[in-house]
Amino acid sequence: MDSKFALLQPINLRIEIAASETLLEAGLRVGLGLNYGCSNGNCGLCKARVISGAVSKLRHHDYVFSETEKLQNYVLMCSCGAATDLEFEAAIASHAHEIQLHDIPGRVHALKTLNSDVMLLHVQTPRSNRLRFLAGQSVALSVGDDANAYPISSCPCDDRNLHFHINRDDSNALARRVFESLRVGETINIYGPVGDFVLRQTSTRPVLLLACDKGFAPIKSLAEHAMSLERAPAIYLYWFSKTQDGHYFANACRAWADAFDVFHFREIVVAGGADAEREKMLGEVLAQHPSIADFDIYVAGPAPFTTRVREKLLQAGVQQQHLMCVTV
Repeated sequence: MDSKFALLQPINLRIEIAASETLLEAGLRVGLGLNYGCSNGNCGLCKARVISGAVSKLRHHDYVFSETEKLQNYVLMCSCGAATDLEFEAAIASHAHEIQLHDIPGRVHALKTLNSDVMLLHVQTPRSNRLRFLAGQSVALSVGDDANAYPISSCPCDDRNLHFHINRDDSNALARRVFESLRVGETINIYGPVGDFVLRQTSTRPVLLLACDKGFAPIKSLAEHAMSLERAPAIYLYWFSKTQDGHYFANACRAWADAFDVFHFREIVVAGGADAEREKMLGEVLAQHPSIADFDIYVAGPAPFTTRVREKLLQAGVQQQHLMCVTV
């Protein structure tokens, strides 16, 4: 059976649903903040109302609908797939306050050196206790008494496999542990998510992403989510760093640019982090986008960078509601 298409309300988003895929799996695959709990048909948190079209029951569920819910065509997204093209309505979190805090014992799945000062930490949650989060948010990670907060660098389209870019920091016990002694298979606790530096999922405006140094981690999450949603007509990512080696994920970014017509990437080296050089390069970036006020703009990096970029963007006519900044 061929894939079907579903129009998801209230955000009016068209999603392709594979023959063996549930509505919930299809929504999570593109990174939507859908409400769900057990994922096996017991809790009823993933209820959705079918507006038109038909669903097919792919999995058994024990949740019992009320007569009113039956009359209103409610189904469980974790149990049903698409029998035809359809339109349905479901609760979707788009703001940080709509996501509940989790306390999850994860497991170190992999550790990978990205450059001499950055380690990729891949943490996997239990299948039955995944982290529901929005692109751009952060969590607190802890091993024993060692703890620190880090932005999630991966897309919410895979809420079980979480990636973090851990910067070498001898003053931070958890960072030292990651570089020196943490091993695959160890338990690492996850608490969160927190933060309102999140992607506007319902927007159809072009997206401008400005990252500086380790501010790339949350920007990467936003970029992957924006590409998965396929709503933005264009996505531009500019990554400022003091050294070429600082663009530790540049090969993947260039691969995205090759694979997606809407995605554009440029790495910018600001020699020695000089303020004058950074100002010059920032001016060049803004000059390339004369219609800058038409963008949704996300800025992440050290405080001097985010503060100055914010000032220049507001001076250029960008409205506050279309500008998000976070200090990393």
